[in-house]
Amino acid sequence: MFCTAAMDIRHSSCPVYNFLFLIFCLSIHISHGAYTISVNQSLSGDQTIVSPDGKFELGFFKPGTASNYYIGIWYKMSPQTVVWVANREIPISNKGSAELKILDGNLVLLNEFKTSIWNTSISSTSKSVTAVLHNDGNLILSDGSNSTSPLWQSFDNPTDTWLPGGKLSYNKRTRTKQLLISWRNSEDPAPGLFSLELDQANRQYLIKWNKTEQYWTSGPWNDHIFSGVPEMRSNFFYNFSYKDNHNESYFTYSLYDDSVISRFVMGLSGQIQQFSWLNNSNQWNMFWSQPKDLCQVYAYCGAFSICQNSLPFCNCLDGFEHKSDADWNRTDFSGGCVREAALGCGNNSTTNVAKDKFKIYPQMAPSKYAISMMAGSAAECESYCLGNCSCSAYAYHDSDGCSIWNRELLNLQQLSEGDGSGRTIYIRLAASEFPSDKSNNGVPVGFVVGPVAGALLVLCVIFFALRKWRGHMFGTAKIMEGSLVVFGYKELQSATKNFSEKLGGGGFGSVFKGALPDSSVIAVKKLESISQGEKQFRTEVSTIGTIQHVNLVRLRGFCSEGNKKLLVYNFMQNGSLDSHLFSENMSTVLDWKTRFQIALGTARGLAYLHEECRDCIIHCDIKPENILLDAEFCPKVADFGLAKLVGREFSRVLTTMRGTRGYLAPEWISGVAITPKADVYSYGMMLFELISGRRNAEPSQDEKVRFFPFRAANTIATEGNILTLLDPRLQGVADIDEASRTCKVALWCIQDEEKHRPSMGQVAQILEGVLDVGFPPIPRSLELFANNQETIVFFTEPSSTNSSSHSHNTSSNSSSQTENSPS
Repeated sequence: MFCTAAMDIRHSSCPVYNFLFLIFCLSIHISHGAYTISVNQSLSGDQTIVSPDGKFELGFFKPGTASNYYIGIWYKMSPQTVVWVANREIPISNKGSAELKILDGNLVLLNEFKTSIWNTSISSTSKSVTAVLHNDGNLILSDGSNSTSPLWQSFDNPTDTWLPGGKLSYNKRTRTKQLLISWRNSEDPAPGLFSLELDQANRQYLIKWNKTEQYWTSGPWNDHIFSGVPEMRSNFFYNFSYKDNHNESYFTYSLYDDSVISRFVMGLSGQIQQFSWLNNSNQWNMFWSQPKDLCQVYAYCGAFSICQNSLPFCNCLDGFEHKSDADWNRTDFSGGCVREAALGCGNNSTTNVAKDKFKIYPQMAPSKYAISMMAGSAAECESYCLGNCSCSAYAYHDSDGCSIWNRELLNLQQLSEGDGSGRTIYIRLAASEFPSDKSNNGVPVGFVVGPVAGALLVLCVIFFALRKWRGHMFGTAKIMEGSLVVFGYKELQSATKNFSEKLGGGGFGSVFKGALPDSSVIAVKKLESISQGEKQFRTEVSTIGTIQHVNLVRLRGFCSEGNKKLLVYNFMQNGSLDSHLFSENMSTVLDWKTRFQIALGTARGLAYLHEECRDCIIHCDIKPENILLDAEFCPKVADFGLAKLVGREFSRVLTTMRGTRGYLAPEWISGVAITPKADVYSYGMMLFELISGRRNAEPSQDEKVRFFPFRAANTIATEGNILTLLDPRLQGVADIDEASRTCKVALWCIQDEEKHRPSMGQVAQILEGVLDVGFPPIPRSLELFANNQETIVFFTEPSSTNSSSHSHNTSSNSSSQTENSPS
């Protein structure tokens, strides 16, 4: 790094040589591994500086498949995660000839033409200025002689990411705000449409669209949390602080444990998102976001597009097309849609009515900024709109009167049937968008035909409808709905060889192995006793299809033809967990490391369903048969979303019992509302089986049922040898700390009262060793079992039929699915 080191290794008695070498040292470049940029040093090409702990790196980067380069800071891990960008709006095309260096007391970025395109813009006369990348990701510019007072720092100039230790403030002296602004899209870090700012007057944070339209608030700070973010109460990782003094107001957060990696982002979707890094799976886990519903993000789908709470989220109105297909493919919908045909208005003002017509859209949440007009009827309201070339749409209701919208329509939402706030909106289109037999309002008008011509017309309609139906039945085309493929029944029948290879079965249906024409192996679930109508079924399936997590089985597609309803998943090579735990084949025995990763991965998957999905999803049937294992033995929770989809208020009781004896929480038969804590109980029971390698309840030679959780509870309570509880086939080979945490978690999960059980997010934290817990009390139900085995036989006794609805293996001692309360 230093010139003196290089000179020492040279045998030099030549003054000329030394002089040339000193000239070279005046413009020395940064060496790899450095964490500072000093005067007369520069950073170019692939050179970077790295924080002392190796967590952060600064240098030139290229986002995605973009062709331009930017100076940024990112986590030094894969995948590259950028947290700060200098030249957001002015990229560089050649990083090899660009330079980041200190000039006149400022950190300056010079492009390939040696023109300054970004600098820190401070007044400094010091000649010893140094830029240092710190362990917290903060790039600080300081005077070497007075390093305690930063001249400039990246934490005061955030882009889209708010790191622990940073702040988002309001400067009372300059009356300026620090903003967290989203990227334009995944390949362009230029400022996007969404921003987060502090409303210092009300001590709250606001998310805005285009820095003007507010659509979310944190609620005011109440000296402990922001009132609109109740999740802050159950915080275990962060230290929160709100400061308000003469100079500024700001909120900041830090981590209790420096080994935890976390970041807060103003996302491309218009949501604020909190992520944590999962070391075991090397990926980011988004565990909190607001607003939950993407349709609450103002103008999320752009102009002339409808937002809906199922895939695809955004759809252009009829008569409109994507403004940019490339942006929509990057899930950047902000550009919205544009007309396919120009309006006739303005070409001939006397014939506007003939040139432009209206498409009817019922049950819409109307766009804001409507203009109220005096009109006594819908026809008069329509006439007002047609007479104004700027009018894009109108609505008329007896109680609300006439409303028209000029130019672009933003924030249109399709509401569900029965929503009293829905209105019928008439969207203006060119007359060419309608068949010639349509009237001005887009509704077919009658025309006079003879009886024979009418009959022929009806026959033609039936003929083409049958052809379309037959084409769908025989799978002649695959129709994409969001990321899901709509399969034809005949196509799946062929793929599974007429459903000949059954993998498993249960309360929701049977699963069959199949192969698609591209040789990909699939698992096809034939659903049984599905009573939903076509629209409801597709809506629910679309919801399931939006859920993606490394520890959840991903839905590939579905089939819905009459009463034939099937779901298509990727095939899991290593089958279900029960086939490994309860098999007598020693070749399938899972070692402790694999079991622990399965326990942790399953907890993360359930935490995602409970806490991170737009609507909380309670699984209702957690057991080894519903935990599938891929080629790397990564656990995938199956069958989620097939039980009832429950809102976050958990105000209604699931009256139809779903689940499996041996894993059901006591509240299933108590008549109280079912919450995610029912899944926590089932997970705890499954965890005991993962530990012991056998069913929790097993008949003994004395014809009594030996209940393993009771034995485990006594061992934990008396601080006995945890390793004695492990599957004997492991021969005591296990991490004692991991085994102890797993046993304690299992016992906490099966506490009688749900309020005493941890959430699945807390379970994952305990297993990871981030959150510590004491020894749990022995549940009363286990004590009752010790005195009278029949007391809780319903919760522990396995039946003889297989109940795995996703299982890739059959097992003779699996538990059965219970549809109704037992007598």
